[in-house]
Amino acid sequence: MLKNWLLIGGVVAVIVGVAFFSLPEPVGKVVEGQLAPDYSLPDMNGVQQSLPKGKVVLLNFWATWCPPCRDEMPSMVQLHKLLGNEGLSIVAASVDKDMGKLTSFVREYELPFQVLKDTDKSVSLGYGVVRYPETFLIDRAGKVRFHLIGAVNWTDPTVLKAIKTMLAEKPQA
Repeated sequence: MLKNWLLIGGVVAVIVGVAFFSLPEPVGKVVEGQLAPDYSLPDMNGVQQSLPKGKVVLLNFWATWCPPCRDEMPSMVQLHKLLGNEGLSIVAASVDKDMGKLTSFVREYELPFQVLKDTDKSVSLGYGVVRYPETFLIDRAGKVRFHLIGAVNWTDPTVLKAIKTMLAEKPQA
């Protein structure tokens, strides 16, 4: 019986080790208070886009195959409806390689905000992202104010209050 538990423990340790060491190595690390790095990524029409300037930006790194990413999308759509006309720019940078699945997802969920293609993960790794979803809330001055790891309910009152506070701040000259 003890042999079986030791064997199971050993197998679990190997799996955890392989999973940990197989994570892609980030090439950067963006922290709160730092200026958000600019980027150039194609949107769904192939037009290169960069970080919106002078707006509060919710930059979300995600994938269609990620269950927590899928779970948070409806509340992100709702957030866009609530604050999209108030100066909030939502940018969803997908790391999907399968463009058919990405296109179907965008249509199915009727994503009303900018969806970018980070298929080689160059921008996500530059931000230090290695798991999904990860989100950066960036103020009008271009500083990262919040770095959130994992799915977020974007219509939660605490989250809405934080974003509304950022939107109410006057842009710096």
